[in-house]
Amino acid sequence: MTDWFQTPPGRYLLQWEQGQFDRSVVNLFGYNALQLGLPELHALSANRMPHRWLALPEEMLNAEDMPTGAASDPDPAAATATAEKSSSVTPRVALVTNAAALPFPEASLDLVVLPHTLELSADPHHVLREVERVLVPEGRVVVAGFNPNSFWGLRQSRSRLMGRLGISALGLSELYLPEAGEFIGPWRLRDWFRLLSFEVESQHFGCYRPAVHSDKWLQRYAWMDRAGARWWPIFGSVYFFVAVKRVRGVRLLGPAWRPRRASGTAPVTIANRR
Repeated sequence: MTDWFQTPPGRYLLQWEQGQFDRSVVNLFGYNALQLGLPELHALSANRMPHRWLALPEEMLNAEDMPTGAASDPDPAAATATAEKSSSVTPRVALVTNAAALPFPEASLDLVVLPHTLELSADPHHVLREVERVLVPEGRVVVAGFNPNSFWGLRQSRSRLMGRLGISALGLSELYLPEAGEFIGPWRLRDWFRLLSFEVESQHFGCYRPAVHSDKWLQRYAWMDRAGARWWPIFGSVYFFVAVKRVRGVRLLGPAWRPRRASGTAPVTIANRR
């Protein structure tokens, strides 16, 4: 998937998602935030929590993504240049983990972002259940994924069908999106949120341009982003959800600025009948 993000459609997608993540996490407060997967995206760069980590599956790691101390460079100057270059391109990996088995105690994270993590997981529902476990009450999860009901999704489905039928003429079986992973529809994701007591706070769709490969044609269809957001908003190639973990029976109480005074009983006059 890393190679695909170096293509013109991949860069176009990353640019749109980066803007969405920046706007969504900039005003989310707490102490601990975690990004699962996709080091090409700085999903937590605009957030101001004191502890922000990037976690990756082991198979996605490169030598330059290893945590500090995991790799050695014989030349100190080269090591410094490499570190500066890698930090400007991708954030440093803090831990290697499995998205379905997070090494965090229950109710310990305030924010978890999942950029295309669910669709690349073998058991996406279990991953979302694990995220629900580690989030604090009123914590937030941010999910980005490919929309199967879009130009890109239909192109990918057609290519897979042609590949199963053995039809490769005219490039009909050539995949447009990365081969790894399975699409998860936004309606299905909403059902999972409801089952796990998440409340969807916001939902956005984007990347309405057709499935073309070159920068030239992507720029020619730039007008479709404005038209699609107005006329067919739910058919964007990418969806973006922000959901809040709700816990029944829990109510946040503010400080009692003015203590209540105990109301005294007023004396009652009893008339003498004699």
